[in-house]
Amino acid sequence: MITSPFVAWPEGEVLLLASQSPRRAELLELAGLPFSVEKPGDVEAEMAARLGAAGTAPEAYALALARAKAADVAARRPGRLVLGADTIVVVDGDVLEKPRDRADAACLLGRLSGRRHTVITAIALCRAAVDGDGDDVVDEVLDLAAAESTDVEFLPLSAAAIERYIATGEPMDKAGAYGIQGYGAMMVHRVEGCYFNVMGLPLARLGQLLGQAIAGGAERTP
Repeated sequence: MITSPFVAWPEGEVLLLASQSPRRAELLELAGLPFSVEKPGDVEAEMAARLGAAGTAPEAYALALARAKAADVAARRPGRLVLGADTIVVVDGDVLEKPRDRADAACLLGRLSGRRHTVITAIALCRAAVDGDGDDVVDEVLDLAAAESTDVEFLPLSAAAIERYIATGEPMDKAGAYGIQGYGAMMVHRVEGCYFNVMGLPLARLGQLLGQAIAGGAERTP
């Protein structure tokens, strides 16, 4: 595999992707970044409920979830560089995540029909240190995070078109109930910002964050 010419990737380093999203895996392959996948534990649902109840601002909400996923895997794989990510859709100040069922998907798509919304993807890099014997995790020695926003405008959607789209199954595992890289591409009238961000991983921003990590930067970014 040819590694990215835009990241001075350390020889022998393999990024751990704390996500089972096939789209994020495809984008890491596209970027030429060596990686393997490790699913985070059940940290998302509980934290999302807590953040939502607290009225957390959308960007801070996505950043907290991305960090939680990365930290969960890093704690189990000390010494490894771990990437966590979380994508949300925001309209009218409300966070739209994956639909609960077909009726919820129809509701979400109806809200987005003929309108602009914002897609926020937060990414977090984490590496945990180990003690001198290599046994116990003692601290997080790397904790970097950033968020990217992209504005998307939909064409007006008829109720029949929404039902046909839901019948494809594509909306059911995606924030905002659509995938820009699939059938949903024909709903999108305009994109302002990073296209890959809407897919679930802002590659240019990730490259910048990896550059900081490789250079040894360990400061938190807002």
